Amino acid sequence: MSAYLITIEVALQDSVLVLEAVIQAELQKRGEPFQWAVTDVDCQRQIVSVDALLWLKPELI
Repeated sequence: MSAYLITIEVALQDSVLVLEAVIQAELQKRGEPFQWAVTDVDCQRQIVSVDALLWLKPELI
């Protein structure tokens, strides 16, 4: 496996717990999350930007 830094955007949620679950699910689609952080919140567009370090699955490289 290889480690990569990626940025994703997800919809802003009403609850922090739901937001975390949505982020985790989206990251799992791309690989194994090692570390991630919310880097921007666009309240007007209702979008959250997340930077993540992932161990990518070989078939996605």
